[in-house]
Amino acid sequence: MADPARDFRFRKAEHLRRPADFRRVYARRCAASDAWLLVQACSNDLPHSRLGLSVSRKYGNAVARNRLRRLYREAFRLSKYELPKGLDLVLIPRSPNEPPLDVLKQSLKTLVQQAARRLARQEKPSCSAPE
Repeated sequence: MADPARDFRFRKAEHLRRPADFRRVYARRCAASDAWLLVQACSNDLPHSRLGLSVSRKYGNAVARNRLRRLYREAFRLSKYELPKGLDLVLIPRSPNEPPLDVLKQSLKTLVQQAARRLARQEKPSCSAPE
């Protein structure tokens, strides 16, 4: 049996499903991007990260959009143990072209870490806050 600490399945609990969850991530306005990907992030107070994908019609027909979703989902699935925990992530492709999976995984790791640092900086209590 596989080591439960390294279970690479993409479980239901790791999906962002409700529109309210997507709205909460968008309202947080914490993002990082590069040529391939825009990552929106928000903390979720869970022991794992959750993923949502937003691929608009400008990226092509349903077949092309679903292919992009599968590729981005696979990049998350393979690198989820290298990403910070406790985040809700919404991934938005920046280009209709399909990036190589290795490039996408590296980009995802870098951008999620950047977004996590920004969230930590925003949530840090200020020095002038009353105790």
